[in-house]
Amino acid sequence: MCGIVGYTGEQECTEMLLKGLERLEYRGYDSAGIGETCPAGIAVRRAAGRISCLRKKIEEEPIAGRTGIGHTRWATHGKPSCANAHPQSSQNGRVAVVHNGIIENYKELRQELEAQGVAFTSETDTETVAQLLEFYYQGNMQKTLEKVLPMLKGSFALGILDAAAPNTLYAARRQSPLVIGLGEGETFIASDITALLDHTRTICFLEDDDIAVLTPAKAAVFNLQGRQQSRKTEQISWNQQAAQKGGFDHYMLKEIFDQPKALEDTLNHYIDREAMAIRPNTIPFTKEQALAITGISIAACGTAYHAAAMGKAMVEKLAKIPCRAEVASEFRYDDHPSSPQEVFIAVSQSGETADTLAALRREKEAGCWVLAVSNVIGSTISREAQGVMYTLAGPEIAVASTKAYLTQVLLLTLLALELGRLRGEIDEKTMKSYLTRLLALPAQVEQVLADAPQVKAFAAAQSSCSNIFFIGRLADYYTALEASLKLKEVSYLPAQAYAAGELKHGTIALIDENTLVVGIATQNKVREKTFSNLEEVRARGAKLLLITGEGCTIPGELWRLPTNGEIEGPLLAAVYGQLFAYYMALQQGCDIDKPRNLAKSVTVE
Repeated sequence: MCGIVGYTGEQECTEMLLKGLERLEYRGYDSAGIGETCPAGIAVRRAAGRISCLRKKIEEEPIAGRTGIGHTRWATHGKPSCANAHPQSSQNGRVAVVHNGIIENYKELRQELEAQGVAFTSETDTETVAQLLEFYYQGNMQKTLEKVLPMLKGSFALGILDAAAPNTLYAARRQSPLVIGLGEGETFIASDITALLDHTRTICFLEDDDIAVLTPAKAAVFNLQGRQQSRKTEQISWNQQAAQKGGFDHYMLKEIFDQPKALEDTLNHYIDREAMAIRPNTIPFTKEQALAITGISIAACGTAYHAAAMGKAMVEKLAKIPCRAEVASEFRYDDHPSSPQEVFIAVSQSGETADTLAALRREKEAGCWVLAVSNVIGSTISREAQGVMYTLAGPEIAVASTKAYLTQVLLLTLLALELGRLRGEIDEKTMKSYLTRLLALPAQVEQVLADAPQVKAFAAAQSSCSNIFFIGRLADYYTALEASLKLKEVSYLPAQAYAAGELKHGTIALIDENTLVVGIATQNKVREKTFSNLEEVRARGAKLLLITGEGCTIPGELWRLPTNGEIEGPLLAAVYGQLFAYYMALQQGCDIDKPRNLAKSVTVE
């Protein structure tokens, strides 16, 4: 959940580190700090709270090194405080470390060091790493890392300074993302590409148990046995403007309005418009593989789980393959049987979600064929999977996911269509019909976005609502789950989602005149059933909001979808849900882009 930046070069690096950390603020944090090698040793500045607090501290106590590390921390071990902020230093100040992840055996290691007389000053697991590196140091930090890293259990991305090597930056990773940036006479590390875009777009990804030694001239990567490794460099096409607000008040609103382009880019990558077919080799299944599949499991967390549930519905509807979608934190521990004839799909915006990655590894070990759906090229999940499908949503800065969700659902729908075609469930004419409808999605999302003033006005009138329910059936239920989560994430208002037919089994007891019920009805075979459920709650005094296409006469607020299509409808309804959540949060005065207690990339369990 935290952010790391690092630099070595010919420039003074304080401002570069601070700006890099500001690029990573979306990940969520409660303290920040930087460390730099200076003539007198390693200088560290830390502060609880926002980066603005750290800037004030540095104004009072300036530093001017040319090799440094920076960190934004989201508290796991120890409360948010200056003492627990990173960088963490060793007892004699020889070593400074920034760290993402969790060292699971830090208590045992700490006790061993304390028994040897090492004095600790923080509650963090990270300080244990710094103390170990100093304790075992024998004049060469790379060799010390080769000795210390095998002692650590858990996950880590590390940026390390050694006072004895003032122009060298060290890095290492295991199960936590870390990238290297390559510039002219300067090199960088970061936990996210976004932090590097102002300086370089030439990057390479570290792999598990890699040790990187960076100087201004080059970056060399070694394994734990000291052998140099070759790591492919890649060019990133994102520009920094893609990560800016673009005139919107919040990143979340910008990203909601980015969705037509995100959908267009994803569609253009996967669909050949002239042939009206899915492009060869973009979906990694042969006909033989598709015919051999006996079942599909999809695991994800949070918003990605709701996309997975939509994917389940599409796979069963279009490909006729038994499919289940599970929350990854449950899936990784349950006792379900796995089979080599099954496919496992891991869905993650960041490609680093800890529980989803653990589920992927479990299924891979069981012999399942593993596919990743991610928005981040080179992420851990995409590298460890046997196949990968990338959404083309571009960088998503707001903590609450919007465009990543829509493109995930779109990609899973395209996967279901292609599997259906390969298995003979969908003929060429039907395939072209579906693709034609999907290609209309960007323009239809534009139509929904044009209703933003109506959504804003309705949200402004809901200040008296004490309960908000979202209901739907089949795919609409999954959309209700996502709309409810969005509202809770950014507005902190209590909201629940229910399968519409379950209301009468207890939940309807909560309905009164202060309740708002949002009904989503895009699935034709159950549309009238949902309408009936809405009539039931209206009879008990609830206020109604209905999101549907043509053909509804129920009194209440109506947000009309531009199509009655069952495939497109849930995606379009989700956009209305995103707008509603945003405007409800706006009137509550919430920190919309960085909701309390949340982080963008959940890289710890």
